[in-house]
Amino acid sequence: MRRRRFISGLGAVAGAGLGSARGGTAWAAPGPVGEAREWQAVTAPEATPAAQLRRVAASGPGLAWAVGEEGRNGGVRGMALALVWDGAAWQRTSPDFSGYLGSVAAASDGSAWAVGSDTSGTARLLAWDGLTWRETDYPGRGATGTTLAAVTTGPRGHVWVSGRNSDGSVLLHGHRGKWTWLEAPPATTTTPPYGIHRALCGDIWVYGGELVARWDGEAWTVLPSPGGIRAGFTGLLPVARDDIWLTGYDYGIGGPPGKPPGVLLLRGDGGAWEYVKAPFGVGMLSGIVADAQGRPDRIAGWDFWDQTRAHYLRWDGTAWVSERGPVAATPVFMNALAKVPGSDGYWAVGTTSTSASSTALPHIER
Repeated sequence: MRRRRFISGLGAVAGAGLGSARGGTAWAAPGPVGEAREWQAVTAPEATPAAQLRRVAASGPGLAWAVGEEGRNGGVRGMALALVWDGAAWQRTSPDFSGYLGSVAAASDGSAWAVGSDTSGTARLLAWDGLTWRETDYPGRGATGTTLAAVTTGPRGHVWVSGRNSDGSVLLHGHRGKWTWLEAPPATTTTPPYGIHRALCGDIWVYGGELVARWDGEAWTVLPSPGGIRAGFTGLLPVARDDIWLTGYDYGIGGPPGKPPGVLLLRGDGGAWEYVKAPFGVGMLSGIVADAQGRPDRIAGWDFWDQTRAHYLRWDGTAWVSERGPVAATPVFMNALAKVPGSDGYWAVGTTSTSASSTALPHIER
């Protein structure tokens, strides 16, 4: 199931219902971990209501980007929304098209990339030119069966985009203006992977639906499906090839209309997955980041029972413990979390409503 950005009509309680898929895994010994921190709300620029920020990325303390959508009318898309942080404040920037931006990635040299889709269904690939976003051409642009879902960057100008083309490929690679769809993974799925992550070792991971796969530069390795009932996965962190974290949500079987999801947190060794108990059980985990050494660091979340502040998780070396955002006058629904390179800081972005209503506006914390 594709990750849900607005969750409407939440009512009855949904238990997580999580049990261990296997046991006895010998994970690597943890190293030193980060200290607890105090989160603060940051003013977001004005936006047309029914707005949300979906993703955030940073090049450093003085430069970051956040993307999403605004002016959505129920299931009808509004306009793409893009913000830039200049070290002092968040400001609006282009693009200006009907649709949305769903992912953004940054590099240490100040470059950035974003992907989304317009209301005609054409996938958009954008590059930051230092002042604004510019459209970029790529193979299959505008063709039936071509989608772009998420983007990540690597050293020396390399860029990878998850999605799908008509040949079944799910990974697009760009370098110095040349874009190439890589070979398709040996897996039968019609759902494009909507997540992507580059590991410190250079592996590119794609995930979404029933697919979790790793591209090592030469070949694909497809992992067992993480399963779940009406599940969606929002973040992946490969600490090593045999130590992988997945975050998300699971709606379970049936239930009344508007039933909230249960928190989903899994850890895998490359051969199987096990469920990990989180500090709260009803809601959603919406992204995971590593520290500078690639170890588990923090997770952003939405707690159904305490909706006026974000519920972050911090890895203490043996378990995930709670950190809370500031109390707000509105609901707080965080969609994404990013580590700020060259600092001990983070950006988290989301919205002020669980539905695409006139009360939904961008929300930012750090």
